Amino acid sequence: MSVKGRVLVLNGNYEPLNVSTVKRAVTLVYLGKAEIVHRYDGGVLRAERLAIPRPSVIKLRYYIKVKRREIPLTKKNILKRDNYTCQYCGTTEGPMTVDHVIPKKYGGKDTWENLVCACFKCNNKKGDRTPEQAGMKLLRKPRKPHYFLFILNGEKIPDEKWKPYLFMV
Repeated sequence: MSVKGRVLVLNGNYEPLNVSTVKRAVTLVYLGKAEIVHRYDGGVLRAERLAIPRPSVIKLRYYIKVKRREIPLTKKNILKRDNYTCQYCGTTEGPMTVDHVIPKKYGGKDTWENLVCACFKCNNKKGDRTPEQAGMKLLRKPRKPHYFLFILNGEKIPDEKWKPYLFMV
């Protein structure tokens, strides 16, 4: 059985903390610092006097206080959050820009909740108006991303057993 792969590491309160290697996760379990919550189907790691199920999700036995990690509000991060998809027409073609949902002239701020990815065509069509004034609709409401989900953005989740822990944040 290979020790390659990835393991979701949960804090003591089941909040996603990190993604680790199988080797590191098994070490934490062996040292008694973590417990296996879910394992990959059929996988067992064997040593001379030890057999440990191949973990998919582990939980630390204690709670680690984590300083809230903030994602910088940049054009690159807005585009990444929106998966380089225009939030008005849904295209992923061509260069993208950032649009203020509520224009600055109406008091719109530079915030996660007011900035979206837009193609040049839609950005020019909307102009200096609100989406309602321009007769346009957002595909989804913009919001500040959670740090952990932002880090995983675009990656395939290695195991379905991770989903309940990732989408509760």
